Amino acid sequence: MPPELDIEEFSTAAPIGTRLAGLDLGTKTIGVAISDPGQTIASPVTTIRRVKFGKDAAALLELCAREKIGGLVLGLPVNMDGTEGPRCQATRAFARNLQPLADMPIALWDERMSTMAVERAMIAADLSRAKRAERIDAAAAAYILQGALDRLAMLRRKAAG
Repeated sequence: MPPELDIEEFSTAAPIGTRLAGLDLGTKTIGVAISDPGQTIASPVTTIRRVKFGKDAAALLELCAREKIGGLVLGLPVNMDGTEGPRCQATRAFARNLQPLADMPIALWDERMSTMAVERAMIAADLSRAKRAERIDAAAAAYILQGALDRLAMLRRKAAG
């Protein structure tokens, strides 16, 4: 299996009826969100404090086993002009290193503006700065995963005819 799939390939590789996990990879944390088994709703779950790849991967894979995750969607932090910078390279490297350890498909999803959109919603909900800081990564992961879930549903409807 290639290290990462585009969402069209992922739509046929990710088992229907299993939960999917969305990840917002930061330099200090990994925000995690999980879908329902029907793959329609994304919910923020937790934030993993990053240490080094081996420990990060072990924590993530333990969560995936516990929650019976069938596929991962990693947010790809593409620049606003569509180019890929160092953060995209780091995300691709994470996917490439994780794939041999994970027995599931991994997709990349353009996450432009996800954290900004989530932070605006939190401000509008009048959450304090402290509460926003504690919840932003998992909420951004849910935003990323929800975008991918919506696209997957559209692709699967289209394939079904």
